[in-house]
Amino acid sequence: MKIVFWGSDDFALVILEALSQSSHEVAACVTHPDRPQGRGMAVGSSPIKESALKNKIPLLQPSILKASSFQKQLQGYRSDLFVVAAYGRILSPEVLAIPYLCCMNVHASLLPKYRGAAPIQWAIMNGDEETGVSIMKMNAQMDAGDILAQARIKIGPNDTVVTVRSRLAVSGADLLLKTIDSMERNAYTLAVQDHAQATFAPKLTKELGLIAWNKKACSIHNLVRALLPWPTAYTSYQGRLLKILETEVLPVDTSRKSPGELMELHPEGFIVATADQGLLVKRVHPESARPMSARSFLAGHKLGVGFRLGA
Repeated sequence: MKIVFWGSDDFALVILEALSQSSHEVAACVTHPDRPQGRGMAVGSSPIKESALKNKIPLLQPSILKASSFQKQLQGYRSDLFVVAAYGRILSPEVLAIPYLCCMNVHASLLPKYRGAAPIQWAIMNGDEETGVSIMKMNAQMDAGDILAQARIKIGPNDTVVTVRSRLAVSGADLLLKTIDSMERNAYTLAVQDHAQATFAPKLTKELGLIAWNKKACSIHNLVRALLPWPTAYTSYQGRLLKILETEVLPVDTSRKSPGELMELHPEGFIVATADQGLLVKRVHPESARPMSARSFLAGHKLGVGFRLGA
């Protein structure tokens, strides 16, 4: 198969590298234009651009997908498939119609569950014990196309977005190659999504990370796991921001404590009261400082038992 690949990040990079090492031809890569990144706002490029340049694959970085000049470039590759993974922009019907067979998307959820920009984060935030990857034939609606294949993975109680995303990328790459091979043999099937069962995973915002200590410990623990590395879950102390990076739920009686109250010290950090159990805070990132262990944070700030985090 002759393929034009679309992607932007490290998840997409795993997919691209698997395609590049397969028997199929990656005729071109499409990624975002270079843009300012990080605190210094230095102009940076996507890992897809770096991989394409390293492997001498033609690279396209369009600002406007509807531009006729860009669409003519795509048509010139006479590709069998477009493969899209974490590209982050909606393709127009005109672009979707260009490849000979179809446009395929590698989506990090078990569709129709978690359509949208942040499926892994919302699965963890909601406490799901399972997620997966879907290979979908794209249409003009967001993540609503027919399913070509799916694979499932477990979400462990201490998994984060980073660990789940890494496993899904590998699983997605393997499933994609199997799916493309089946299309080459004309031995594939399509399953229509049950749109009535669709749920959505919208983009993350910084405000989403504010910890409400009057919620259950598992809910807060899931929030911490889901929002790494960005935007991170956070609370406040003495009028300053405190990001919470690692936690563990402990079966501690909190009935006589206020939510957010520091209950006791622990060899791995400190225990905070929630609506039902204790939440062991292991790692934090204080305002204007580097990430550190929770015990180091306490030692440097003289916060003792009874101190209350948050508003």
